Amino acid sequence: MAGSQPLWKPSPESVEHHPVTRFTAEAAGRAKRDLPDFDALHRWSIEEPEAFWQLLWDFTGVVGEPGERVLVDGDKMPGARFFPDARLNYAENLLRHTGSSEAICFRGENKVERRMSWDELHAMVSRLQQLFEAQGVKTGDRVAAMMPNMPETIAVMLAASSIGAIFSSCSPDFGVQGVLDRFGQIEPVIFVAPDAYWYNGKKNDLGEKVTAIAAQLPTVRKILIVDYLGGASDLAETIPTAEPFDTALAEYAAKPVRFERLPFAQPLYILFSSGTTGIPKCIVHGAGGILLQHLKEHQLHGGIREGDRFFQFTTCGWMMWNWLVTGLATGATLILYDGSPFYPDEKAMFDLAESEKATYFGTSAKFIDAVRKAGLRPIETHDLSALRTLSSTGSPLSPEGFDFVYDGIKKDVHLASVSGGTDLCACFVLGVPTKPVWSGEIQGPGLGMAVDVWDDDGKPIRSEKGELVCTKPFPSMPVMFWGDAGGRKYHEAYFDRFPNVWCHGDFAEITDHGGLIIHGRSDATLNPGGVRIGTAEIYNVVEQMPEVIEALCIGQSWDNDVRVVLFVRLAEGVVLDADLEQRIKTKVRTGATPRHVPAKVVAVTDIPRTKSGKIVELAVRQVVHGDAVRNKEALANPEALELFKDREELAS
Repeated sequence: MAGSQPLWKPSPESVEHHPVTRFTAEAAGRAKRDLPDFDALHRWSIEEPEAFWQLLWDFTGVVGEPGERVLVDGDKMPGARFFPDARLNYAENLLRHTGSSEAICFRGENKVERRMSWDELHAMVSRLQQLFEAQGVKTGDRVAAMMPNMPETIAVMLAASSIGAIFSSCSPDFGVQGVLDRFGQIEPVIFVAPDAYWYNGKKNDLGEKVTAIAAQLPTVRKILIVDYLGGASDLAETIPTAEPFDTALAEYAAKPVRFERLPFAQPLYILFSSGTTGIPKCIVHGAGGILLQHLKEHQLHGGIREGDRFFQFTTCGWMMWNWLVTGLATGATLILYDGSPFYPDEKAMFDLAESEKATYFGTSAKFIDAVRKAGLRPIETHDLSALRTLSSTGSPLSPEGFDFVYDGIKKDVHLASVSGGTDLCACFVLGVPTKPVWSGEIQGPGLGMAVDVWDDDGKPIRSEKGELVCTKPFPSMPVMFWGDAGGRKYHEAYFDRFPNVWCHGDFAEITDHGGLIIHGRSDATLNPGGVRIGTAEIYNVVEQMPEVIEALCIGQSWDNDVRVVLFVRLAEGVVLDADLEQRIKTKVRTGATPRHVPAKVVAVTDIPRTKSGKIVELAVRQVVHGDAVRNKEALANPEALELFKDREELAS
């Protein structure tokens, strides 16, 4: 898939000054052996996990006591315990910096702009902590936020974690039932929501939604309404136990934040699975594991340093929000954006990156493809001289997307395609700053992550497609699933396929360069004639056609086999006639293989997706087969599913 030459090579200067180079030198000293390159460092990190994770703790300056032991029961998944004697507090690590310099820059589309210093962030967290303690919030209680990506959300999370409470969030575009499907399971004692939010230039009032949710969360003692668009006071008056956020905090004077140091595995967050096949799973992550993983990924892979300006487009319903926020622990300024990435026009995110001098720009593969298809060339229109790293996640980035980054955005940038997920709130594979970037390939596995690709018999394979697995424990494995007594659902989710090995559910391939290609979710893998095909392989080809905006592919049970069905959303004014259908099939045949060619091509006007923008192949497959989709509340546009029901084209 990659060309004969890499798209980018790190300069000797960038390698020399990158944090991973200094880390490698320290690792070589501790290992008492030469570690000449990243591959050698990675081998050491998985062969000697105790030494690696201890060095990472020391190198990143984790605040806390590590204890005597680093890893207990390291041969068990699940069951391994990292730093079992440690005591730390996640919020204490994120709030280690003080002063008048900028901690957070916030943009609510082009409607709101705010800046918050480190001292101002400390003050807000202090007042929230006092408020929570006055409400009787204690270690292990849950604090839930249905919030935009704004400074108050971060402060609420930090105040909760400072006392050992467990934080959980979703974005305000979730429907009432979608919120209750999540927060109703975890029984929060505090609920935080805004009065409204901006999206695509339009005000979305939340009065009715917040009122309906509040009425069905009986464990909530206090509701805080954040004044985003000026309606917090009016809304708070209509809801029992509700109070405007600013009014509630005004009762308390800022003072030093108190940090409760707790065990390494102390629950920090509850994240939720997408919920497209049932009630979302409540995935509990521990404070120490999240902190170490994110510090590693930010500093050693992403090159983030103190004083950098760190942007990641995300909502509070996606694990990338949690990933972004940990950037405070490195001393980076967080650039928060809430709203449509294309408002007021397609240049909005690049305008933001230019004006805020972003050094790290995180986005999605779909965004990069949309920019490419819109004909934008930021390389010619924007000053991105501060930008060192551009990362892509959410879905596999196509080779054309890789090429466009260097041709149309910036030539001397480290393009870090990353892949992981909510399940680990981190990455399995991601950027490697000291290695070349090859078109279509994620550069390599994360340090400390024993990533491999196995065939159906559990044997490692190279340059072939198989299951992405992790063969050794890592610190950010979930502590548990909430409400999963005995751990049965947790075990079934990751360890049923291969005993004592994490099977992630991605269909992947290790390349000749040692990089990885993600071919899509393995549970959405197509099997025509018994041959496994990744859906991403088809999208990478079809979505390069100017007539096709985006595509979704499923396997339809047909005539005792499976046939490939391709749904396409077409550009304005384009009609799916026989000529276009044939050109699509020819494009797939020549760009992939004859086995990838769809038996049916069907035009639709919309494609259903989750709140974080991922298309939902499984839900569409259920609709096509007449099965019920159990949790439409998890979708951003559930009405789109109707477009796939009872299609005449699929009846023959």
